Amino acid sequence: MKTKYAFRLKLLAAALMGMGATAWAEIKEHPVSYRDGDTVMRGFVVYDDAVAAKRPGVIVVHEWWGITKHVHTEARKLAGDGYTAFIADMYGDGKTADNPKDAGALSGGVRGNPKAMLSRFEAAMAALSQHASVDASKIGAAGFCFGGSVVLDAARAGLDLKGVAAFHAGLATALPPASIGKLKSKILVLNGAVDPFIKPESVVDFKKEMAQASPDYRYIDYPGAVHAFTNPEATEKGRQFNLPLAYNLAADIQSKAESALFFSAVFKH
Repeated sequence: MKTKYAFRLKLLAAALMGMGATAWAEIKEHPVSYRDGDTVMRGFVVYDDAVAAKRPGVIVVHEWWGITKHVHTEARKLAGDGYTAFIADMYGDGKTADNPKDAGALSGGVRGNPKAMLSRFEAAMAALSQHASVDASKIGAAGFCFGGSVVLDAARAGLDLKGVAAFHAGLATALPPASIGKLKSKILVLNGAVDPFIKPESVVDFKKEMAQASPDYRYIDYPGAVHAFTNPEATEKGRQFNLPLAYNLAADIQSKAESALFFSAVFKH
């Protein structure tokens, strides 16, 4: 069984490497304004307009920089895989940051207020569910760095998500730990094995939390990968701000192949 899975993973990774712009020829991307209370959120819906049938939807949650080129690229990949992707705006009014100080303030403001964080996530979830292309009974989420932490907390909160994939995600949470019967989501965590932002004790605590809650989860470490390994712009950002950020092609390809198989399985798509 493991051999068969590994073979499928290799085939999918090869396909992802060969994917070109022609594969996205019918992909449409539209800005969407929606609200969380009085706050205007500015996200994007991304889908294959050539497909008539309703399909699963995946909420895509950005890194601490806000909605960047990387997030748009990931949403287009998901649309190419047959899903409707919704790029959530977690900061409001489409705010972005171009330096760690501002990024830390924006992300800390959201993570420091779990109630507001979940409310903003649920606002994006509602907007996605209402899109004409989406089967609202099949919603999942993918998040990167800050966004990975957000989608894990959405699962911990018991939101009705079929599956969440968290890439280079912090594992600590201000929410109550996951508990038996509360988790509705299958969970996939894809982290760098030498990411200095992911402390070894947090990995131990997370795995213990998941084991006690008995969810369907997998935790994968990629050797040699540090933080933000899926983002092609990470290496330059790391040099610019003297941060341990770096793109890792092998880890990027392997983690995306794992994620593609994961969503295909949870959605039975």
